[in-house]
Amino acid sequence: MILCLACGAVNRVPSGKSLAPAKCGRCAAGLATPEPVDISSEQLAELQSKDTGAYLLDVWASWCGPCRMMAPHYHAAAARLGADVRFFKLDSDQNREAATRLQIRGVPTLLGWRGGRLIANRSGAQTGPALETWIRKAFNPA
Repeated sequence: MILCLACGAVNRVPSGKSLAPAKCGRCAAGLATPEPVDISSEQLAELQSKDTGAYLLDVWASWCGPCRMMAPHYHAAAARLGADVRFFKLDSDQNREAATRLQIRGVPTLLGWRGGRLIANRSGAQTGPALETWIRKAFNPA
């Protein structure tokens, strides 16, 4: 089950199938994330309660140097892996309640979900090949 953040509809997508061609059945928005999508606390809560697909969340802050350093690498990873794992960003300053609920102690922090469960957690800036290697190990995308 993949949640469309554009309209809130839950879409059935077979496990292991690329999201690149997948569109929402209600609004026809693409379900893949070839670029990271900024989300709110409310959207994160919806993802956590309804979505069973694979997604990665970058919890960051605008004042954070390592967050800014990691951002282009996170975007590049989304461009390469966005058909298998969806990429989201959550600004911890604008969404303090979500950051507290996630028990974020420092930024940047990467959190990965699959099957409705948290499966990966990594704090600190990740860049280049190390970031993509970590994502591939965490999610085992095809």
